[in-house]
Amino acid sequence: TQLILGLDRDSELVSHIYDERNEAVKRMVRQVIDTAKKANCKIGICGQAPSDFPDFAAFLVECGIDSMSLTPDTAVKTRLIVAAKEKELGI
Repeated sequence: TQLILGLDRDSELVSHIYDERNEAVKRMVRQVIDTAKKANCKIGICGQAPSDFPDFAAFLVECGIDSMSLTPDTAVKTRLIVAAKEKELGI
């Protein structure tokens, strides 16, 4: 996210515009997942986004992610979101 947006998430000057859900970030994530899938590779993601933003976790499922890391305090809630999205998509 930092490289795509060209921002330092720890800088007080720009942290307010740092957002993993930015369309450029999502486009890059989708491209990487698509590339991995075409090569028959499993792909996962680690970071705060799936734990912090339920909509981002759902987006990752839509893209076909195989795994995502979660913080312990959001694991159950996010797993329920993932299960609901998988059911919606029929996967």
